[in-house]
Amino acid sequence: MSWLRALKETARSGLTVERRRLEPVVAARAALGLALVVGFSLALFGPAVAAASAFGAFQAAIATFQRSWRPRPTLALASGASLALSTFFGYLTAAHGALFLALLLLWTFLAGLAWAAGPTAGIIASSNVAMMLVTVTLPTSVATAAGHAAMIFAGGVVQAVLVVVLPVRRWGAQRDALADALAAEADYARRLRHDPVAPFDPLPLMTARSAAAVTPGQARRRPAELHGARGLAERIRPVLASLADPAVGVPEEGPQRARVRELLAAAGAVLDAAAHAIRHGEPVALPAPAMAALRTPDTGAILTGPSRRAALRLAALLGDVVETAEPRTETTGTPGHGTASALARPSLVRMAPVVAAKARGELRRDSPVLRHAVRVSVVTATGYLLGGVLPFGHGFWAPMASVMVMRPDFSQTYARSVARFGGTLIGVALATAVVQSAHPGTYLSAGLSVVCAFGMYLLMRTGYAAGQVFVAAYVVFLLGMQGADLTQTVRDRVTLTLLGGLLAMLAYAVYPAWETPRLRGRLADWLASVGRYAAVVTARYADPAGTGSPDVREALLDTRAARVAWQEAVDRATHEPVRHRGLSHAAAEQADHALAEFGRVAMLLEAHLPERGAPPEPAAATLAESLRRATERGAREVRERKEPRWEDLRETLDAWSADPPDHFLLHKGAVLLLEALDEVTTALTDSTRAR
Repeated sequence: MSWLRALKETARSGLTVERRRLEPVVAARAALGLALVVGFSLALFGPAVAAASAFGAFQAAIATFQRSWRPRPTLALASGASLALSTFFGYLTAAHGALFLALLLLWTFLAGLAWAAGPTAGIIASSNVAMMLVTVTLPTSVATAAGHAAMIFAGGVVQAVLVVVLPVRRWGAQRDALADALAAEADYARRLRHDPVAPFDPLPLMTARSAAAVTPGQARRRPAELHGARGLAERIRPVLASLADPAVGVPEEGPQRARVRELLAAAGAVLDAAAHAIRHGEPVALPAPAMAALRTPDTGAILTGPSRRAALRLAALLGDVVETAEPRTETTGTPGHGTASALARPSLVRMAPVVAAKARGELRRDSPVLRHAVRVSVVTATGYLLGGVLPFGHGFWAPMASVMVMRPDFSQTYARSVARFGGTLIGVALATAVVQSAHPGTYLSAGLSVVCAFGMYLLMRTGYAAGQVFVAAYVVFLLGMQGADLTQTVRDRVTLTLLGGLLAMLAYAVYPAWETPRLRGRLADWLASVGRYAAVVTARYADPAGTGSPDVREALLDTRAARVAWQEAVDRATHEPVRHRGLSHAAAEQADHALAEFGRVAMLLEAHLPERGAPPEPAAATLAESLRRATERGAREVRERKEPRWEDLRETLDAWSADPPDHFLLHKGAVLLLEALDEVTTALTDSTRAR
């Protein structure tokens, strides 16, 4: 993609307004917390302290809107405390230019490394730097630095208390994640009726798994219906695929296929009902036709062999899902509900060494997070210096724009730069016009800032540009509350914002971290992980008891994570102005399809794993070892830009040609696995020749 086209695409995405469900009650609660903090501070301490404390409440509320599975009060407190610490050091060094610049470089670099811990930590850390740049411009003395920091933290405390006192849809994010996973399973079941080998995106299941991890405090309060259904959904997916796939034994047409379609439709209806019940905390309203289809006694007469076992297993799992989804008054912390089996999420204190270790792991030359940390720290410091030199006054608008728009990847940085400039242009123009024409007093300016904050909270999930209109106006009214910043014109503020955005965009062009050259590595990671998964599954046929063998579940989770990392990398690379460097878009798409098919076949084998007491299949041990060796070598060859070969697996199948194993699915699965790997070779070979 050329630079011109890349800029057009990112500009369009940055200005896009998404249609999402608004949450006016949550936005009103956040605005109420801000109003309480501003009003209390104005009454007791005056406009300067009120402006500082308002930023604490403002950012703490933003933290509660982030896509995180931690309790919202915890996020608010963490945001308030970190911002208080940042501004405290900022106040202490603000009078010493060189010392403050050194602090700014260090703080911004650490904020860039915080992205190693995830987007929530990265956003909060970046906001800390931006707010610090604004608050230290407020009139204050070193003696009152601790008082200002305490008031900022108090703003976070107020937002946390409001979340507890005025709850809105408790466990709503976790309910939505689990309901989305069940709804994705329902959609998959319906698609299988028409396409027996339809693909399935595991992301909803991965999101539900992440949402299911709870801290010790959450484990004691989590509703019982949020515990267990996710695991059942995980087990239903391979059963659905096994029931629909013709390779298992059900012909593509005929009475057996008709019965399978009927069962799949019923499964989709039941899963949708369970998803609706969990999302809204209501009893499960089971559709009568679907339940009648599942209970039809002639399933055993129509289906035989693996398909019959899959149908019976599906009915049992759906019954468990319905029972689990029913809302109950007890929680999973009640004795007898197995809290020990819940996925554990460490507290923030216990997470600190984990985050530090992740940040240290990014201190390498090829790390995109490290490159982002270097970029954002240099750009923010440059913007701060330029803002002080230019004759506009209040030069914090430039570095604030830079630190807020910069992200570790190209597309988000450029899209947010365009969106921030457009939103700031409108917001600053409107707010400055109001200030300079109406001359609102202290309390009216405070009220207008709260209104703008409510607008931002309401629209922040519908598009970055829409939210920036209210953010820019909020800053103008908040600073105007104490009579500051009145002389700065719209042109000055917009020019500085444009300067910050241009610095951010230029920095990525000069010091990029392109995803395109790393696509082969991501593909190799997925190949290696899905190969281990297939090998572990196959090994269970040779050792049904599974003694001393790796866990199938862990191997599946690893391959899902590798697949999502590959897909995210492809999405980012699509918008980069870089040539494919060895892996064209067509080759990436073909390789994606091939490895997805490889994983689907391995999942079918998993769906029919033998019981622990079943006799072992000796041929499976040979197949598992050849799969492991072939995919490990193939992954290494993909990284080295060589043509991958699968001789180990091919030799195993050639040896079976004279004496194939008795297990039909094992033999058929091995053939399909090799075909999928051959398609990977074809994709990479064609891409190499195209160069």
